[in-house]
Formats: sequence, C-alpha cells, structure tokens
Amino acid sequence: MPPSYASPAAGLPPQTALHTGRAVFTEAYALIPQGVMRDIVTSFLPHWHNTRCWIIARPLSGFAETFSQYIVEVAPGGGSEQPEPNPEAEGVLFVVAGEASLTIEGQAHTLVAGGYAFLPPGCRWTLGNSGSAPLRFHWVRKRYEAAAGVEAPTAFVTNETEQPIHWMPGTSERWGTTRFVEPTDLRHDMHVNIVTLEPGAVIPFEETHVMEHGLYVLEGKAVYRLNRDWVEVEAGDFMWLRAFCPQACYAGPERFRYLLYKDVNRHAKLSF
Repeated sequence: MPPSYASPAAGLPPQTALHTGRAVFTEAYALIPQGVMRDIVTSFLPHWHNTRCWIIARPLSGFAETFSQYIVEVAPGGGSEQPEPNPEAEGVLFVVAGEASLTIEGQAHTLVAGGYAFLPPGCRWTLGNSGSAPLRFHWVRKRYEAAAGVEAPTAFVTNETEQPIHWMPGTSERWGTTRFVEPTDLRHDMHVNIVTLEPGAVIPFEETHVMEHGLYVLEGKAVYRLNRDWVEVEAGDFMWLRAFCPQACYAGPERFRYLLYKDVNRHAKLSF
C-alpha cells in the first residue's frame, strides 16, 4: 500500500458551518485539528518568497520548550536562498506534497512526497519549488544542544520508502517506527520519525516520559489517550504534548500513521 500524506484544509469554511470543533489547549497537551488550519491563520517568513506557513508548535515557557514545527506551502517559483535565520538551529524537512529542489552545501537534491532531509546547525541550504504544483512540507526546528566529546551530526537526504519499519516486539508487525536516525547515535538530540499502527493495533500502556512530542497525523484515524482524555483524531490533525503527558492509542479501521518529533539523548537541564 503506497503511503498517503494529509495536508492542511486551507481555504475558509462556509459561513453556514457550525462553530463547534475539536481544538483544545490544556495544561498537558494541545490538539489542533486539520479543520482549523485555514488561510486566516497562516504566517509569512522573512527571505521566503511566494511562501506561507502554518506554525503549529513553538517553544512556550511552562509548556513544550524544545522545538517549533511549521507546515510550509511554497507556490511554483517560490522558495528561499536564506531559509534558516538561526545558526544554532538544526532542522528536519518532510515533504507531503509537490516537489522540492533542495541544495545542501551546494549539492542539489530533489525531494518528492515522503522525502526527508536532516539539516545540521550552521548548514548552508536553499530550497525552491521548480514544479507546477504547490509544495508542502513539515519543517521541524530545534536549537542544537552540543555534548562534550560528541561530534555534530551531518546532513543527509532520504525518503521514507527507502527505510524499513522497525516493528515493536510481540506486536505481530502491527505497531512500528520508521527511523531516520539510529536511536543510539548520540550526535542527534532529536528524532523525527514515522509511527505506524495497522488497523486495530494499540499502544497498550500509558507512555509517560521526559520527551516532548509533536504528532502530525499523516493518514487514518484513531482514539488517542492524552493525559486524562481519550481524543478522536484523524489525518491532518496535530497533537502537541509537553513532557510527561501520558499517552496511548487505539488505531481505527485503517492504517494510522503520524510524523513524530521527540527530544532525546541529552541530560536534563538543572536550571532555566
């Protein structure tokens, strides 16, 4: 089965639409449904041309503090020669629609749907849309946290179709993760992976851990445990979890997949 990738609804709902929705922001998590990712909430970025984005996560004091996540839409002919303003920031790009022309340190790459690029801090890169259709991609940014005696990670480009799913033991290949970085590679202080649950699969316990999460549902639907609540989610929804927010999942009647951010492999800070 080929992968599919949700995108924001965009546009505006009709004036006759009901106001009632599923969006919520709590002390432990936020849910941003795909139906509220509309034209009116987009942002524009310096040095990006014919481009707009939905900023769906940003560091917030007292909530989730390690990362930002954008869904970027680039019109044909648009892009940036100066995309990243912060030399301390690392990034991951994940394409969900269209075709990206990406250069990293002068080397050209083409990313189509499922395309993934890791961009280390201080990396020189540019991105454009040379196709005839809009380009949409996720851009996850984090301030890189160097560790003494550990070298910095290097850039790489791949596609999720080139990577295996690592199935959880004892699940009969029903719950697994597509890893783009090995968990034991201590150069990396964040992972952006894809989690897959086959129809009816479960995360059978309430995960409670120090990692913050951004979870963007790429396809399918499920009932997801977020802190004290069971929440119905579907393709195009975004869940944003602070550290130690309990979570679990029952997948729905079709394959359920999400793009997952988490911070990893570093000591806990002892001051703010």
